[in-house]
This record gives sequence, C-alpha cells and structure tokens, in this order.
Amino acid sequence: MLRFQEDRRRAREAEDPMAAVCVLATVDENSIPQARTLVLRDIAEGLAIYINASSPKWQQCQDMVAIQTWWPSVQVQYRMHVRCQELPAQHIADSWQLRPAAPKNLDWLYEQNAQGNAVKDRNDLLAQLERAPKPEPLVAPPGARGLIIMPQKIERLDLNQANGVHDRCSYSLHAGEWTQETLVP
Repeated sequence: MLRFQEDRRRAREAEDPMAAVCVLATVDENSIPQARTLVLRDIAEGLAIYINASSPKWQQCQDMVAIQTWWPSVQVQYRMHVRCQELPAQHIADSWQLRPAAPKNLDWLYEQNAQGNAVKDRNDLLAQLERAPKPEPLVAPPGARGLIIMPQKIERLDLNQANGVHDRCSYSLHAGEWTQETLVP
C-alpha cells in the first residue's frame, strides 16, 4: 500500500483527474458484472468509499469486490481484490458534513427515491431534489454509508518503462503477511 500511496501522490502532483477516483466492480443478483466510478477517499484507517444504502452496490459490497485505479499521468494501473467493512455511524456523520451541497441533497433525495430509479426526465429529477425534505440542521441521512476497503490482493501495472516492457507485479496477503511476485505483463 505504500507503493500505491506513492504512485497516487505522484498522480495528484501531476493533477491527474483520475487520482481521486476508482472503478468499483461487483456482481449483481443476476450474476451480471457491474462497474461504476466512485471517489476513493483517504481516511485514517486506509482507503474508503461512500455509498448510499438505497444503491444496489451497497448489497453487492458486503464481502469481496474489485477496485481498479488508472492514472494516465504516471502510466500506472492498480487492480485490487478487497474485503469491505462498514464504517462506524459516527465516522459517517462526521465525514458527511464535509461533502459538497449537491451530494448532500442527493443523499436526502435517496431517502424518498432510491438511487437508480427512473424519473420522468432531468427536470423532474431536479424538482424532486428541490422538494426532498431535509432536516435543519442538515445531518447525514439514515442511508448514508461508507466502507473501508481492505486489500487482499493487489496487482500493479507500470506502463512507463524505457524499454517498452511493462512492469507488472502482484502482492498477496496471507496470514497477515504480504508476498510479491513479478508477472508477465
């Protein structure tokens, strides 16, 4: 994870717009793969993603999922198999206050109309968003959730090699110890 953090720091310094996000891959109830882009947060305990309980991805993230990052500025990709652990309610309440206004309002809309539901059109969505009841003071809704992601396997692919041969390696966690292997790219 130290290498991941160093590569991510370099991507941020390069103002890589992908440095803030990851792709979360899950499997739905029909065994169909699902992938979506989420903000990947740094928290004291490691890496986290925030999800609303009304989203199908909440149920899909209850055990093992895959996370992928790609940072074009440094030509590095990470693929991780991770276990998910729900963040405590107090953490969610505190961190939710740091969210921008639009996502906060959407979180309250999700309490009335679940994420992914169809609406008439964008104007209807914006009207629902405006009408969604919100408490005063504004606090995290019951559906706000977060997951700390705990990598079990990490693959790093570095395309930025002078000789053109990609550097690909795998790190696996077994009984609390990480092992490393070099892979054919």
